[in-house]
Amino acid sequence: MIKGFEPRLYQQTIFASAAKYNTLVVLPTGMGKTNIFLLLAAQRLKQYPKSKILLIGPTRPLIDQYLRVFQDYFDMDHEKYAIFTGHVQPKKREELWNTCQIFFSTPQGLENDIISGRIKLEEVTLLGVDEAHRAVGDYAYVFVAKQYMKKARHPRILGLTASPGSDMEKITEVVQNLHIEEIEVRTDEDPDVKQYIQEIDVKWVKVKLPPKFLDVKKYIDDFIKERLKKLKEWGILHRADTTFVSKKDLIGLQAQLRGRAASGEKDFVMWNAISLLAEIMKVQHALELLETQGVKALHTYLNKLEREAYSTKVKAVKNLVKDLNFRSALIKCQTLFDERAEHPKLVELQNMVDREQKKNKDIKMIVFNQYRDNAQDIVEKLNIIPGIKANLFIGQQKRSQSGLSQKKQKEMLDEFREGKFNVLVATSVGEEGLDIPRVDLVIFFEPIPSAIRHIQRRGRTGRQEKGRVIILMAEDTRDVGYKWAAHHKEKRMYRNLGSLKQKLKTVLNVRRDTPLTRFVQGEKVKIFVDHREKGSPVIKQLVDMDADLKIEQMDVDYLLSERVAVEFKTVEDFAQSIIDGRLMEQVRELKKKYARPLIIIEGKEDIYSVRNIHANAIRGMLSNIVVSYGVPLLQTKSPIETANLLYVIAKREQDDTSKDFMPHTGKRVADTKWLQEYIISALPGIGATLAKPLLKQFKSISKIVNASVDELKEVEGIGKVKAEEIRRILDEEY
Repeated sequence: MIKGFEPRLYQQTIFASAAKYNTLVVLPTGMGKTNIFLLLAAQRLKQYPKSKILLIGPTRPLIDQYLRVFQDYFDMDHEKYAIFTGHVQPKKREELWNTCQIFFSTPQGLENDIISGRIKLEEVTLLGVDEAHRAVGDYAYVFVAKQYMKKARHPRILGLTASPGSDMEKITEVVQNLHIEEIEVRTDEDPDVKQYIQEIDVKWVKVKLPPKFLDVKKYIDDFIKERLKKLKEWGILHRADTTFVSKKDLIGLQAQLRGRAASGEKDFVMWNAISLLAEIMKVQHALELLETQGVKALHTYLNKLEREAYSTKVKAVKNLVKDLNFRSALIKCQTLFDERAEHPKLVELQNMVDREQKKNKDIKMIVFNQYRDNAQDIVEKLNIIPGIKANLFIGQQKRSQSGLSQKKQKEMLDEFREGKFNVLVATSVGEEGLDIPRVDLVIFFEPIPSAIRHIQRRGRTGRQEKGRVIILMAEDTRDVGYKWAAHHKEKRMYRNLGSLKQKLKTVLNVRRDTPLTRFVQGEKVKIFVDHREKGSPVIKQLVDMDADLKIEQMDVDYLLSERVAVEFKTVEDFAQSIIDGRLMEQVRELKKKYARPLIIIEGKEDIYSVRNIHANAIRGMLSNIVVSYGVPLLQTKSPIETANLLYVIAKREQDDTSKDFMPHTGKRVADTKWLQEYIISALPGIGATLAKPLLKQFKSISKIVNASVDELKEVEGIGKVKAEEIRRILDEEY
């Protein structure tokens, strides 16, 4: 099935492992990871000719890239290929699944297809996961891989990445989530790879912050030091040196304090400390912009904070802008902005790009910058240079920011590939996996502490011939720390991978040959889910439990039987729905249309402290729901607990009643069966357990009421004493 492609030695050796085991491939960027998947796809289709192949990747440009590789090197009718992205309607995806054989998909839409049963993973004999380092936490890769291993008749997974990260815990999580059984790691120094690696010349260019920048920096530093000193005095910060505390440590400390608050702890100092930490983090971001980005980015950010202070109720922002150090930094920054002062890195970048273009008229360059606003400024400054045409390559629209659709991203990459412009200024979206065949020079506007992102940026050059990387670094700033952080993390990543490879059998929870048992045996429990809930982690848990989910447009979140409807809320959403007045209307509608409505509140937070609502208002609402409307409230701590509760209720309901129910929009249906059981259960000694056999025996309440002692005794579980007592209660005058 392979055409026009001769696999390299390392690709063949990696393929040999991947053919036998679920394999994670760690290979330098530009070394043909997709071609290894190509080889494995051919092998699996030869072994299982009628099966399907699925390759998932995080973005649409990457999906288009996979398709091109297969069209170039795979001997198959192009009509057998299909692309699944958010632009393809669900019904069309279902049609394509039935007619095509090789699929390239983003994972998010695929989740919904799996949940709704539009695609059948049983038919897939190879699942490829590109940029496999993303398979952590709640990312869609994790759910897709788990369902695939659970359902596929002949499963095989191939994970592909240039860098799975430096943290052993994260690498282990990736391995477990993708059910990996073998790891194939290659570095630039490995003998079977070295001959194919193009040399990359990495050069660090240092600049010094000018005195006027250092003036602004002094005020920001003093702001942070004052607050860190206060946290130490309060006993919140336990360390001798408070001159610098990392953002990671601050976030960890804030999370710890919020956890104490959520558990109901009321402490004035603790709440002030949370606010103080928020101030520090906001100002630390300002310091990072000053040191690593430039005046324009800092000016925009500081003015945004000042504007927010007039409209927000957030204490941290209000206190921050009142501070003398902050106001001094703001005034100094305004002066720099008015003087059109530039960060020395931007000046050096302009000179560098100008020199490179004069040396080589056909040069192609990528400039990486991690902030959109600053990247836009860089594009404008570079386009002033004669002979330079720069374009901004960013992700999709976020909140109030502009962005590029994935279609526009693809068009821009094609234009760059064709030489219609010569400098691509990219944010992090340009780091991951994009196939840009010839880039002569990659410039980092700033070092980044992430080993993954450092490797990915560097890998944009040196694919077909010798490449060059220049990294700009401001001396005596966080740039220096970030440089060494990335260096040490990359070294640690390869050490950890080597170690994990040795320990793999003890690390994995799920082996290829481990039988997977399902939660349900026999007929599945049916649960209707409102289409707005389809992204919920609760849904994924229900799929794991093998519930038969029906995604519909409904007026409730979950329908578990003809009579049981559930309104689902997180603690935060419950509080918000009290504020905006939604809650009582939802309760009234539930009660009107369903015989046994139910509200589930999920979360560990204290319901009385998530929003600024008086405690008595919350108590009044809870009592109104439970007492006035008779709607039970149940609280769960996590999506797993919620899913288990929904499943158990649905199973209990459907064991006793028909599973053949449908959502309805009219008035509540009469719950005759439940009322009959309720009435008979009130008879002496009967209860819920004996009510059902009595009704099954006599068919109606009137026949039970008219039955003799001897007739009542015929029912299993009812002896002479119970029968006589029932008869006495029925016959005795009131």
